[in-house]
Amino acid sequence: MSVIILLLQFIAAIIMLPLHILNYLGIWDSVMKKYFPLFISRFCETYNRLMDGQKRRLFSNISDFSGPSNELRLLEVGCGSGANFKYYPRGCKVTCLDINPNFQKFLSKNQAENDHLTYEHFVVASADNMTSIADGSMDVVVCTLLVCSVPNIPAVVKEVKRVLRPGGAFYFIEHVADIDESSWISFFQKALNPSWKLIFDGCSVRKTTWKDLENAKFSELNLRHITAPISMTLAKPHIIGYAVK
Repeated sequence: MSVIILLLQFIAAIIMLPLHILNYLGIWDSVMKKYFPLFISRFCETYNRLMDGQKRRLFSNISDFSGPSNELRLLEVGCGSGANFKYYPRGCKVTCLDINPNFQKFLSKNQAENDHLTYEHFVVASADNMTSIADGSMDVVVCTLLVCSVPNIPAVVKEVKRVLRPGGAFYFIEHVADIDESSWISFFQKALNPSWKLIFDGCSVRKTTWKDLENAKFSELNLRHITAPISMTLAKPHIIGYAVK
C-alpha cells in the first residue's frame, strides 16, 4: 500500500511541477497570500450554508462564558473573512487575528453586515505566537479551519490557553485526518496531501488535532468527530466542540 501511495505522490508532483518550481522560487507563496483570501471568502459562504446547523449548535452556549461584568470578550484566531460573526451573541466584543493582512477587506464586509457585534482590533499575527494579546484577557477563543495550516499545533493550543481567563472556553471546528486509517479517504489523504498543501496555502489534511487537544489538559473537553457535508472529500473528516480552561 505504501508503494502505491508513493507512486501517487510522485504522479501528483509531476502534474504539479510548475507550481513546485514557482514555490521553490518564492513566487507561489506571495501569489497565494494575495488571492487565497478571495477563495476563502467564497468557499466560506458555501461552507456556512452546509454547516449552519452544526455551527448554531456549537455556539449556542457561548454566552455562558461571559466574564464577571457580563461582557463577552472573544478572540477569533485565523478570522479570515469573518464567516463566524453571525453566530456570535449581540454585544460581543470581538478581536480578530490573522497572519494574512489581505483578509482585511473581506473582513470589513462581514463586520458591516454584523453590526450586532463590537469590533475591537484586527491583529496581524500567527496563531502560535500571539504576543500582542494579553494573558487571561479573553473569555472565549474561536478557531475554525485554521490549524490545518499551522505547523505547530501544540504551540497554538498553548497560546490559546494563555490568553483565556480561567474558566474561559475554546471553540473549534477543524478538518482532520480520517480517524479510520484503513479507509479510502485516509488512503487518498496520504497520497495527495503534499499537492493539497501546495494548492491550499499550506493546509494539511493529515492533522491529528484531536490528540493535541486531548494532551492539552483543559479542565473540560467536549469533542466530536463528524463527517462534514462538503464536496471536498479529503476534508470531510472533522472535529467540532469546545474546551474549558
